[in-house]
Amino acid sequence: MSVNDLTGTVIGAAIEVHRSLGPGLLESAYEECLCRELTLREIKFRRQLPVPLEYKGIRLEKGYQLDLLIENTLVVEIKSVESVHPSLRLRF
Repeated sequence: MSVNDLTGTVIGAAIEVHRSLGPGLLESAYEECLCRELTLREIKFRRQLPVPLEYKGIRLEKGYQLDLLIENTLVVEIKSVESVHPSLRLRF
C-alpha cells in the first residue's frame, strides 16, 4: 500500500470514529476506537511508542512518545479539544 493510500485509509478510520463518537471525549477514548478501526481494516500499528532523544551526549530512552506508528511509516498524534477557535476553521 502506498503512503497516500495508507494515509487515506487512516483518515477514513478517524472520520468513522468521529462520526460514531462525536466531539468532546478524551484522547484516550478516540485512540482506543481508532485502534479498533485500524484492526478492522487490517492495518498494523503500534501504540504509545517511546522515541529516544539525545541530550548533552546522553541517550534518553523516552524523549518523545508517539500515539500511533502505523505500518512503520505514518505517525499519528491524537488530539481532542472542546472547540476550535473560529480563526482556525477551514472555510470552503
